[in-house]
Amino acid sequence: MNTGTILRWLAALGVPPEVVSVGTETDNAWCLMRTEDDAAEGAAWEVFWREQGNRYDWARFTSEQVACHYLFGRLAWSQVARGAVGLLPGAQ
Repeated sequence: MNTGTILRWLAALGVPPEVVSVGTETDNAWCLMRTEDDAAEGAAWEVFWREQGNRYDWARFTSEQVACHYLFGRLAWSQVARGAVGLLPGAQ
């Protein structure tokens, strides 16, 4: 999973597209951003909820794939918690 595929995976879970922003900071959305740090560290990936210009639940990763899986996991759990995703009928 990467920034090119995460929106499709989240859509398959029923996550509304306006709740996620890839590449730009958007209020009232989970943001997945690539940042450039100093030359010693290179690129990093940040995941956070943005509201009223502030960042909440901020996490930083050195891998695009890890950042995408982190965001996917958070949003998948929220779908499970609200009952939108669960076991298929008849599954034990």
